[in-house]
Amino acid sequence: MDLLQNLGNFLSTTGFTLMTWPNLLMILIGIVFISLAIVKDYEPLLLLPIGFGIVVGNIPSLATMAVGVYDEGSVLSYIYMGVSKGIFPPLIFLGIGAMTDFSTMLSNPKLVLLGAAAQFGIFATLIGATYLGFTPQEAGAIGIIGGADGPTAIFLSSKLAPHLLGPIAIAAYSYMALVPVIQPPIMRLLTSKKERRIHMPAPRVVSRAEKIIFPIAAFLICSIIAPGAVTLIGMLFFGNLLKESCVTERLANTARNSMIDIVTILLGFSVGASTNAQHFLNKESLIIFGLGAASFCIATACGVLFAKFMNLFLKTKINPLVGAAGVSAVPDSARVVHTVGQEEDPSNFLLMHAMAPNVAGVIGSAIAAGVLWSVML
Repeated sequence: MDLLQNLGNFLSTTGFTLMTWPNLLMILIGIVFISLAIVKDYEPLLLLPIGFGIVVGNIPSLATMAVGVYDEGSVLSYIYMGVSKGIFPPLIFLGIGAMTDFSTMLSNPKLVLLGAAAQFGIFATLIGATYLGFTPQEAGAIGIIGGADGPTAIFLSSKLAPHLLGPIAIAAYSYMALVPVIQPPIMRLLTSKKERRIHMPAPRVVSRAEKIIFPIAAFLICSIIAPGAVTLIGMLFFGNLLKESCVTERLANTARNSMIDIVTILLGFSVGASTNAQHFLNKESLIIFGLGAASFCIATACGVLFAKFMNLFLKTKINPLVGAAGVSAVPDSARVVHTVGQEEDPSNFLLMHAMAPNVAGVIGSAIAAGVLWSVML
């Protein structure tokens, strides 16, 4: 009898007994993320850690056992502090800066405008979120999804709307991973075959002095405009200076390899683990996902349309596809631009041109986050 009672007590503590349908649904979503990463190769460095984190975060446990992200004192809660306290995003930006070459942007500065135009998706979504009843702080955090920059979305939501951090982070990274699916139809819809075949002249060679001066000068300008972006912009340009100075190659290699890999693992896994069904599956999350999709589509469309607008005044035309890279999903948006361009003309190489608005979009989304934080705090 005691044996049966002990067995019953044991079974009551297992996931088989505690599992709910919402938890099971989230586990299936996590498996879908893992499948997309492995089978479709959609941003595997992001989707695989996030997907497995979703599975881990939805294994039910006793209320007295501190194992989840939201359980004070648990290991996962300490790892998640890197997300909730905004620690991981600046470290990601340091690594991005150390692997980014701003040469194409410096060689053709007018392409920076395309990165700026794509940020309109952020402010359009902010207006939409406000209209749907979110507070200004919540709307600002949701709107930044349109920048297609996961670290920036996490950083801003941790400051303005920490209670929405989970769905905002998952939405931002999901749409970053789905760039090859979302962007091409919009790009083809808004451009003609003739426009997609436009060849752009090779970018000029940028001197080493320009590359070294740029991160220092750009940081001073951007941080003065948006002091709230100092942390993200500072780490981005510091990482770039480590790379371009050519005297700190060991530090640059560490930042763009080991460090960014470690932080990406911890960030992706802990963000996934934060999607516990009891905290994640609600009406607000669904609205955030819808607004995020709209924001991303608007940002892509604005970049393309602004490139077409610029062509009205330029003698040397811009291929409008390049405008789609204004969202800061680096370097995937630039790759998508190159792929779509080559479908029309295999001799057309747009990758380097697309990298200019792509990296400008990273800077633009960080500045937008700084402005929103300053205005809505």
